[in-house]
Amino acid sequence: MAWVTLSVGSNCNARANFSTCLDMLLLQFRDLALSSVYESEADDHSGRRYLNMAVGFDTGMPLAELVALLKKTEDKHGRARPPAPCGDVTLDVDLLTYGDLAGNFNGVVVPHADIVRKAYVLWPLSQVAAKHKHPVLKQTFAELLAERKAEFTKAQPLKPVAFEWHGRTLSK
Repeated sequence: MAWVTLSVGSNCNARANFSTCLDMLLLQFRDLALSSVYESEADDHSGRRYLNMAVGFDTGMPLAELVALLKKTEDKHGRARPPAPCGDVTLDVDLLTYGDLAGNFNGVVVPHADIVRKAYVLWPLSQVAAKHKHPVLKQTFAELLAERKAEFTKAQPLKPVAFEWHGRTLSK
């Protein structure tokens, strides 16, 4: 079994897309660790605000099969490839970590580079995998966030947003 973490994001019908994505993941993997949901600016500063969160779970599913499932989940939510010119992203599900794997596996790079670059990735990830170590840097995700928290707070502010899923409050 491998502990897997994902980053989930959307700027188009995000609440509904998050709910159905989580439903699909729950049916497949059962026990999900869920972060709070955060609102952030778009990387391209287009004015489109995103909702982001992290999800963690154990799986015995092979990496290639998991990546195919994540792509299928995005496609079922209307994910445009390439992205729509207006900047709408219905659902973006990125594989952040897959156990202790590190490297390029048939085009799938783990750990995901945005873990240490983007507040909307590392902040929620540190909630679901605080004590887990980055496979390359060998620091826990909590330690990585502590190092970058001041920089992230200034340059990439996040705002927790109220979000409930099946009666469970993920954010207040």
